Amino acid sequence: MSDRPDGLSAYIAVTAAYWAFMLTDGALRMLVLLHFHTLGFSPLQLAYLFVLYEIAGMVTNLSAGWIAARFGLTLTLYAGLGLQVVALVALARLDPAWSVGLSVAYVMVVQGASGIAKDLAKMSSKSAVKLLAPKGDGGLFRWVAVLTGSKNAVKGLGFLLGSALLATFGFVWAVLGMAAVLAAILIGVLIAMPPGLPRGRKGAKFSEVFSKSANVNWLSVARMFLFGARDVWFVVGIPVYFHAVLSDGSAEGNRAAFFMIGSFMAVWIILYGAMQAAAPRILRASARPESELIGAARGWALALFLVPASLALAAMVYSGATPVMTPIVVAGLLAFGVLFAINSSLHSYLILAFSRDERVTLDVGFYYMANAGGRLLGTVLSGLTYQAGGLALCLGTAAVMVGLSALAAGRLEPHAAQPS
Repeated sequence: MSDRPDGLSAYIAVTAAYWAFMLTDGALRMLVLLHFHTLGFSPLQLAYLFVLYEIAGMVTNLSAGWIAARFGLTLTLYAGLGLQVVALVALARLDPAWSVGLSVAYVMVVQGASGIAKDLAKMSSKSAVKLLAPKGDGGLFRWVAVLTGSKNAVKGLGFLLGSALLATFGFVWAVLGMAAVLAAILIGVLIAMPPGLPRGRKGAKFSEVFSKSANVNWLSVARMFLFGARDVWFVVGIPVYFHAVLSDGSAEGNRAAFFMIGSFMAVWIILYGAMQAAAPRILRASARPESELIGAARGWALALFLVPASLALAAMVYSGATPVMTPIVVAGLLAFGVLFAINSSLHSYLILAFSRDERVTLDVGFYYMANAGGRLLGTVLSGLTYQAGGLALCLGTAAVMVGLSALAAGRLEPHAAQPS
């Protein structure tokens, strides 16, 4: 029997905990979106429900890197899982008799707590890969690709699970069931977590969060616009568009639409995750120097730009939810998912390649703060652009944001040996 790489047991435990978290995260997003859409919330009001989630993610990532550097990665991972359990239980306490304004405010606060939880778990998991992955022969890229790819496949199943639970058990029981399962997993991780993760260093200063590396900073800008380009159609625009196409407004029609929307979103995320996991092979990462992979970031972003730009033009020609437009949207968004996954996986590798071991949690936290900033921008613009200009404006805005991501990626230096 061959020896397992050092740190593999800790990597497996971290990955399993992250999978469990992302399953509930994907399910919760669909539960909230579809439940409140059927209650009559407008696209902009639906976007508001996720705004604090993304703001909390920005703040959390900025501080979580320092917290992990100071107190250790296991603490931030456990805190993320525990806080998600609390958020799920709190969401089940929502009273249908409350006014729209109070309901929106309450869900925003609970989603904010869930956003903090998600980014604590995410930062912990991604940083652990840098520290645990084998060195050389593309090991870092392979390990981060497996983590991110499998995470998104699990999150895709979460979208389907959330839609199915909503249609089968209703909002409250679906949320409470997920809280119970995640609590059991947290207890299991607390008992069984193997050694291998650093415990932190007392001298870590909060000011160290801000990187002096131009590559880290430009990559963070590219990441911000990349994820803004996805969420500008993903969060509100496309689910609301598909609901208009698929539901006749009846309770039975809504249930059927829930399953179909959840299935599409699940397939999209699972495809995205599979392509992320395959990215090292597609990019031939083990046979190419790091400088070539840095240079590839701009080219893949430009390839992605063509998809939302083409879809926006098609939406202008075939305005409304026409029989012709819907299959074009489905095919185009699946193509977007393939190219987006390669861009995302390349970014996830580069941030770890640019970071030194002693400040990996700080650089990863800063980078994912930019990621959350992009999701925040995309979330707000998703409701705003769809309400103001429909699908064409939604997708056109996505194209502009991908273009800005490509420009930022073009500023990356073909060498990573910069101060950070």
